Amino acid sequence: MAKSIDAFRTIGEVSETLSVPKHVLRFWENRFPQLKPMKRGGGRRYYRPEDVELLVGIHALLHGAGYTIKGVQRILREDGVETVKAAGRGDVPKPAAAVGKVMGAPRASGLAKAKNPVALTPELRAHLLGVVKELEACLALAKSPIELAHQTAEKADDAPVSVARKVATKKKRA
Repeated sequence: MAKSIDAFRTIGEVSETLSVPKHVLRFWENRFPQLKPMKRGGGRRYYRPEDVELLVGIHALLHGAGYTIKGVQRILREDGVETVKAAGRGDVPKPAAAVGKVMGAPRASGLAKAKNPVALTPELRAHLLGVVKELEACLALAKSPIELAHQTAEKADDAPVSVARKVATKKKRA
């Protein structure tokens, strides 16, 4: 039998609902003072429906929209609990608190295209292209020897497995 919508939830039930470990929920209780589950004998936590709704909103902002913990704290402080709860219902906020402030802004994974792109001068463009080339060179240096062996074998039209074995054999001897 399913629980009523108004029923209190244990930490295990909320953890399962959000697909978040129990220790993360306890951590969020420390970071977000607005979360105050009831505690019964032995320290057992019971989350009210309002607490669950707030947790869903926090989860949506942190994991869905890419906000940082400090960003969500700022939203709670400046825009209120209802804004975070709305995020849990799919209405991801664009609060005044987060716009233009590094701490409140979503991480790069959650950002859309810039509204005011910077015009690139030819000098800046050339500089940025040089930086990209340097980063690509660093990435090439960071590749594993087996990946490099596969690339070498493909270029030499050699069997990749045999070159990879040669590299592995050399490593074992060393």
